[in-house]
Amino acid sequence: MSVNRKARRGVALAACAILPLVTLAACGGDSDEGGASGDVEIRLAHSYTEAQPQHRCGAQVIVDELKKADAGVTVEVFPASQLGADADRISSVVSGDIDMDIQGASALGAVYEPVAVLDAAYAFDDGEHLTRYFEDEASQDLVQGFEEETGVHTLGAWSAGMRHFTANDPIRRPQDLDGLRMRFPPSPQFLMNAKALGAKATDVAYEELFLALQQGTVDGQENPITNIDSISLQEVQDFISLSSHQANSNLIIIGEVWNKLSDEQKEALQTAVDAAVEQVPGCVEEDEQKILDKWKKSGEIKIVDDVDVEAFRTQVDSYLRDNFNKEQLAVYEGIRGSAE
Repeated sequence: MSVNRKARRGVALAACAILPLVTLAACGGDSDEGGASGDVEIRLAHSYTEAQPQHRCGAQVIVDELKKADAGVTVEVFPASQLGADADRISSVVSGDIDMDIQGASALGAVYEPVAVLDAAYAFDDGEHLTRYFEDEASQDLVQGFEEETGVHTLGAWSAGMRHFTANDPIRRPQDLDGLRMRFPPSPQFLMNAKALGAKATDVAYEELFLALQQGTVDGQENPITNIDSISLQEVQDFISLSSHQANSNLIIIGEVWNKLSDEQKEALQTAVDAAVEQVPGCVEEDEQKILDKWKKSGEIKIVDDVDVEAFRTQVDSYLRDNFNKEQLAVYEGIRGSAE
């Protein structure tokens, strides 16, 4: 059950138990209570290509599972940023112009700052750690705070792979970043990550990254393996250094349409998202292994697998604890507390 649904459902039922009798109908129960009746079509947006696991094993699984459930909910998917870039889409979900989105935590930080901490460098040990956090009570305050602030409901979360460095030189230690112009996404959390890691961040749009690396506008960048391969960065970079410095988070969020669904429809949609949350990490791992095997065989990019991760982790942890505000630090400590 994703994003601690058992705990949140228990809170809701407890609240219903103390409400006056005349208001109990709003607490749901039968399938025709707690939302509008009739068929509902939901528009789901994301920024990934149809070949990437976030679409194949994520968005498409949601579509397929809802079709099987036959609960009067259908989802139309708009991939590859058809409905706008990440920073624009979260505003559209809040306003109701887009119903659902698969979105990175840093972009969501534009409307609720604490959620961006999910993208802090070395906050999560790996993708499984991110999954455990969202299944644990430790995530409850963050998810509820996000919904209270924005009206946006979180249905689930997954890691779409760890992020790694590429450059024309190997990056094994924090000192190896000295003097390199490294492309980082321009969100506050990513820029903080750059400083914590010891990198000089340069702002380049993802769509322009290949050309920027080819022309030498930037020296290197960081992304998950599937992203690196999807835009062929191995053709313009000599090394990928497996730093695993950040779990590439995706949250599956839904706006005001959530409150218009019947209880049966909510359950069907949640179950569909849960199925996708279970499948995406395995698809990512399989895709990553195929890509690494391809690179090893072709030699088109050299794989550096002896990165001193502990040196990076220690440096980053100290920096983040010194620079997070109180609310951010509470989220970070909750994440670290959920590590095994």
